[in-house]
Amino acid sequence: MAGNSKRRGAIRKDGTKKGMVVGSGGQRRRALEGRGPTPPKEMRPGHPAARKAARAAAAKSASTRRGDGRPQHAGHRRRPGDGETPETVLGRNPVLECLRAGVPATALHVALGSTGDERIAEAIHLAADAGISLLEVSRADLDRIAGGALHQGVALQVPPYEYAHPDELLEVASESAEPGLIVALDGVTDPRNLGAVVRSVGAFGGHGVLVPQRRSAGMTAVAWRTSAGVAARLPVARAVNLTRTLREFATAGFMVAGLDAEGSVSLDEFELATEPLLLVIGSEGKGLSRLVKQTCDVTVSIPMAGPVESLNASVAAGVVLSEVARQRRLRRL
Repeated sequence: MAGNSKRRGAIRKDGTKKGMVVGSGGQRRRALEGRGPTPPKEMRPGHPAARKAARAAAAKSASTRRGDGRPQHAGHRRRPGDGETPETVLGRNPVLECLRAGVPATALHVALGSTGDERIAEAIHLAADAGISLLEVSRADLDRIAGGALHQGVALQVPPYEYAHPDELLEVASESAEPGLIVALDGVTDPRNLGAVVRSVGAFGGHGVLVPQRRSAGMTAVAWRTSAGVAARLPVARAVNLTRTLREFATAGFMVAGLDAEGSVSLDEFELATEPLLLVIGSEGKGLSRLVKQTCDVTVSIPMAGPVESLNASVAAGVVLSEVARQRRLRRL
């Protein structure tokens, strides 16, 4: 017999009733079964081709959720910003104002025995109409949710705001029949100012607001409430590096104009208002930062008739946006 027929078990002895010889894999139900054909590389766990296929499927799914068929940018937010956590609005008046303004919320916590108050009753009614979860909790549980702060028997849970990517502002502006109009904030830390700027941008035909990721106000419930609901329709984008993002907008054809008390051009003589414009507004105290100011193509000042040296950031934004809208209307005539 060919092979090593002398090893033990290689040859079955005559008269035995044993099954297959050693190494054959057995027979019938005890027999070894093969794994079948080798699957394609896209279906092998851990294979680079499989990981690539998974990323492509995830991108396609994100594009479908976005609803416009376009691939979603890798940094395209529509997801909470880094380090942000859900926000809890406390107090009867603040909670009621948020619900009246349509601030997106996930849950309304009401302490047992507090439903007799008219403001809380209206808050419950508005939350029910908006499909917000209503949770009746004990005073001790609400104290824990509020972290010991005064809550007056009611608390509203608000998820982190979903920012857009700066590229989305470019897309929105490019799809508009009007020249692009974006407002960027530099060092504005008051959320009420941010909300008021969002409201002004929406009122005067702007396409979005750009804020830095750090050292800047975010779209909290206060900012959303101040925007009077405009934040639901106007994209607010967050830039990791504001200076670099301004340069990217300039490369895309936008004129970057910084608002400065000692600007080189007066608002009365601002002829770039009819061009694609990115208006940068600094804080009331410090104004524009040095790098941002150097990045601007031009600085614009608002002429003052009285002894006031500067305006609130949101007020200044409203003044400039009103003038830009006026000049653009005249151009269409």
